[in-house]
Amino acid sequence: MVASRRRAGSPGEAAGLGAGEASGTDQDGEPDPEAVARQICLRLLTTAPRTKAQLATALRRRGVPEEAAESVLGRFEEVKLIDDATFANAWVESRHHARGLSGRALAAELRHRGVPVEDIKVAVDRLDPEQEMATARRLVAARLAATRGQPTPARVRRLIGVLARKGYSPSLAYRVAREALEREGLDLAGSGLDLSDVPVEEAPEPAGELADFDGPEA
Repeated sequence: MVASRRRAGSPGEAAGLGAGEASGTDQDGEPDPEAVARQICLRLLTTAPRTKAQLATALRRRGVPEEAAESVLGRFEEVKLIDDATFANAWVESRHHARGLSGRALAAELRHRGVPVEDIKVAVDRLDPEQEMATARRLVAARLAATRGQPTPARVRRLIGVLARKGYSPSLAYRVAREALEREGLDLAGSGLDLSDVPVEEAPEPAGELADFDGPEA
């Protein structure tokens, strides 16, 4: 009688993790680099989705030989336990709706996580420009009330700063701030401000939410 049976379709099975390999040793009881690499990757993937570059970084930091790491990562890609394109699409969808990040900001985050350029482009291009504009307006509207009572120049700076920290371009940030303040009936020109002459150059990637990494994090 069979005492127990492994659940079909488990990540370990998909990655080719056999009973002997599950212990991280070969038949002679010596540590098997590929088994160790599989254990590390599976453990990381159970906590959160990871890119191939993130897993490669984790394996390198733990001293897994490059050949073993490449073999395991290749197998994980084959069985779709690693899928950078899917990771990028999900990242853009969740981070834009949950945190209001712009396409520029999201692309920067994905680059830091080692996602290939072509996968980043496809994922970010799914963001409609009108959707980005609507999100920017929502972010400013949420902050607008907190700036009331402050001098107009300070309000302008704060509202633009909200969008700059989310990765929106200077031209879009100025436009949305101007619209929001004008809807309140403020006379911007009378306040000595002219937001019609907006900058056209792209600002450098903002700090804060887009802080640089030394490499793709595990």
